[in-house]
Amino acid sequence: MGVRRLLIASVSTGLASGIVLGTEARAAQDEETNVQNLPAIEVVAPRQAPRRAPSRAPVRSASAAKPNNRLYVYPTSPGTGRGLEVDKVPSAINAVDANQIKRTGSLNVTDALRDNIAGLNISEVTGNPFQPDVEFRGFVASPVTGTPQGLAVYQNGVRINEAFSDAVNWDLIPTAAIRSVTLVTNNPAFGLNALGGAINLQMKDGFTYQGAEIDMMGGSFGRIQGSAQWGKQVEKNYAVYAALEGLHDNGFRNFSQSDVRRFYGDVGYKAGDSEFHVNMGVAKNDFGASATVPAELLDRYWGATYTTPQITSNRVGYLNLTAKAEATPTWTLEGTAHVRRFEQKIVDGNPTDVQECAIAGLLCFGDDATPANGGNGAQLANPFAPGTILGEIDRGSIRSTSFGVSGQATNVDQLFGHDNRFVVGATYDAGVTRYNAIAEIGSIAENYVVSGSGVLLGPSGTTTTGLTGPVSLRTVNQYNGLYAMDTFNVTDAFAVTGGGRFNVARISLEDQLGTALNGDHTFTRFNPVIGGTYKVTPELTAYAGYSEANRVPTPLELGCSDPNNPCLIAAFLVSDPPLKQVVSKTVEAGLRGTRELNIGTLGWKLGGFRATNYDDILAIPVPGRTGFGYFSNVGRTRRQGLEAEVNIKSPTLQFQASYAFVDARFLDALTLGSNSPFADGDGNIQVVPGNQIPAIPRHRVKLGIDYAVTDVWKVGGNAIFVSSQYLVGDESNQYAKLPSSTVFNLHTSYQVTKDVQLYGRVDNIFDRRYATYGQFFDKGALPNFANGGADFSDPRSLSPARPRAFYAGMRVTF
Repeated sequence: MGVRRLLIASVSTGLASGIVLGTEARAAQDEETNVQNLPAIEVVAPRQAPRRAPSRAPVRSASAAKPNNRLYVYPTSPGTGRGLEVDKVPSAINAVDANQIKRTGSLNVTDALRDNIAGLNISEVTGNPFQPDVEFRGFVASPVTGTPQGLAVYQNGVRINEAFSDAVNWDLIPTAAIRSVTLVTNNPAFGLNALGGAINLQMKDGFTYQGAEIDMMGGSFGRIQGSAQWGKQVEKNYAVYAALEGLHDNGFRNFSQSDVRRFYGDVGYKAGDSEFHVNMGVAKNDFGASATVPAELLDRYWGATYTTPQITSNRVGYLNLTAKAEATPTWTLEGTAHVRRFEQKIVDGNPTDVQECAIAGLLCFGDDATPANGGNGAQLANPFAPGTILGEIDRGSIRSTSFGVSGQATNVDQLFGHDNRFVVGATYDAGVTRYNAIAEIGSIAENYVVSGSGVLLGPSGTTTTGLTGPVSLRTVNQYNGLYAMDTFNVTDAFAVTGGGRFNVARISLEDQLGTALNGDHTFTRFNPVIGGTYKVTPELTAYAGYSEANRVPTPLELGCSDPNNPCLIAAFLVSDPPLKQVVSKTVEAGLRGTRELNIGTLGWKLGGFRATNYDDILAIPVPGRTGFGYFSNVGRTRRQGLEAEVNIKSPTLQFQASYAFVDARFLDALTLGSNSPFADGDGNIQVVPGNQIPAIPRHRVKLGIDYAVTDVWKVGGNAIFVSSQYLVGDESNQYAKLPSSTVFNLHTSYQVTKDVQLYGRVDNIFDRRYATYGQFFDKGALPNFANGGADFSDPRSLSPARPRAFYAGMRVTF
């Protein structure tokens, strides 16, 4: 059998599976993509017989290729190789390309995900735009330590959920270097945390990006940012790529300055069907204003903060090796190896449970009789004048070193005379973390700034008043996975996919100050998947599938799960009972299609999903103790909904409209602690089956358009509607919801010369004042200094969204 030449559009790899499309020498530009935002490469795809040497006929560009020569593929596993034909994927297709990322003018990849993926929503729980929560179908990937994580995130085939808490630090991802992003659902092959799906980032290299680009932008709130990237193919076999990014932003809130510095580089080698890459990255970022604010303070000043300092410093360095080789015409082998060093330091001013004792001159904890002790166990003397409002500065540090290897083999031999694709792979990931936390007694001024005293709080309190004290903990994570997936073409139109993944997780905790936190926990789980697709017509595909996924408790959750001994979330841990792993069972079905129109290519999709979590884990606050809480299994929860999207793509017009409905509910009765005004005398609320899960808006509507007015001038804009949502702490659904919001944004660009572009954008053009997240807080912890020191009356604490902002920039390519 001869050789087939196919034009493959692939978002599953930065490893070109053959010969990259030939292009004339020109200024750097990102790859063209189809209506599903999948970039194109040319490959030599074998049949079953041994392959003959391909002819060196001239290669046509993507735009010149006939539609029936195009084959689009999608990732179905965390490996770096080519994925499965998109028409055979039994789940929704969600992809974002480099041009969509660039169009946002943002160094936050999450902005592009929010604008272009139906149903995906972001909220600034931390109060900083560079550390958002990403929520999809009611599952979250968050940088906030202590947030139960329900999405896995991969970069070049390497899982980047942090070892200690599974948190995702979006600020560490080099946005300019991203080639494509996919959000893969209904697939357990992506391992732990993929309850709602896996966000799969593939990075650029010198084979896929050639030339150079410098991008500079500035605007409101002192924003100055710049990026530079360069890629080059050296002769035929070698390629290099590098990207550098920097940003400074004063923020619109007090003490909310942000500084981002990132670098990413890749060196690649390709010989025939084999390809090898070494890529690395470093980042050094600092952020302020990382908390919600009482609504009464926001009513007076939209840039208010509650207690400061609130400083987060993130550092990362990583090295990844990837390799791909075709062992035979039908077997492809892939492998990765990685090492990653992550460091985080947090300085957080807070109210405190330390107070003056009944005996003058001494400090107590929780009441006026229980001693507040120092590190030596002796009761602390009060370093402040009587009547001073006390606070504390909590300092925490996380230092994690993680490493791992993975291997994957793909076979495309026919089975019983039918086309078949079989994938088998194994992964091993390990992480060692050092976690430390201390508290310094301080005083709180009328601007809510906490000033330290140099006096450190040692082990203090009782089971009645609560326990606190310094922590020094070493944790070891070991995650093993073995997965297999097979897609069998029953007919040319009907394909069936089946498989599964077996996960083994072992988590060890070693207390460095005693033995109370010691623990050794092992979790195992096999997660199956089965699904099918049917190509009703060449332009219409139906799909359906069922899968299971799991996530195991993190070291943080395991160390803070006793309601009788709550912890300062992300700070102090105590000895706790074990938690169960979370298991999610998902069914998904829908239709998708494409059609060529006079105005461009039409793409559309309509799908529904239902995911039921068993032994879900929730962070539960302790009423009256600011920041204190514990983690607990809360039984079953369910997330279900619909997603609809339509796109039109042409050289002059790009249009997108989407609607998503997400219904997230508790399925079991619960008693939870809360600062809700409807809590009983013990500070508890009663959750009944059917109550909605807070912080998950039910309706999301997105509209976006870009139009080329002339060959050099483009204009565009988008609108995003997010419906109302219950506040965190209102799991019983008794308080008024956080109001809905509609935000309009505009952008434009002008091509001055072939290599120089000017652009600008206006965010939130109508200057809407709205909050993206809300929760209850302890109204009695501190006085309302903005109201003469009176008590707070509004129980809400909110994350304010950024007001109207103007930005302008210049992009130069070489």
